[in-house]
Amino acid sequence: MTSAKILLAVTFAATAFSTPLFAQEGDFQLPEQCAMAAPAGDMPAGEMNGSPMAESEQSGGMGAMMGMGGVDLEAMPEHVQENMRRMMATMPAMHDGMMNEDPDVAFACGMIAHHQGAIDMAQVLLEHGEDPEMIKLAGEIIAAQVGEMEEMTAWLAENAK
Repeated sequence: MTSAKILLAVTFAATAFSTPLFAQEGDFQLPEQCAMAAPAGDMPAGEMNGSPMAESEQSGGMGAMMGMGGVDLEAMPEHVQENMRRMMATMPAMHDGMMNEDPDVAFACGMIAHHQGAIDMAQVLLEHGEDPEMIKLAGEIIAAQVGEMEEMTAWLAENAK
């Protein structure tokens, strides 16, 4: 077994036993402290005047905002489909987290979702990639992002009002 395959197996095992916060089988959920505080002005993403989010809802949803308007996603390679599916779960959470009135909480909540996106991309690479250097980097990214997410989640539990 090559070292890349061993790293892949270790990475999958490590992420499989991480908290459900990091699971992507269902919808991504931010820590409860992110949902408890009302977002700035209770403004849904689609109602921000002139925002890419508002424009995307009018012209084909999140896929249009991501430059995917008019693209047949099902005709794309499997890794592209998987990356897009996972991104659709974390992008709204990142937006909602960053809308918090408390700048520290907004940072932590937005970054937790952002880090989940990085983990998701790395997991897709582990599932589909072949280059040992990229597989190793993906494992390192997962380990670093999980640790930082745990740190921010602990900070929220202690400090978010």
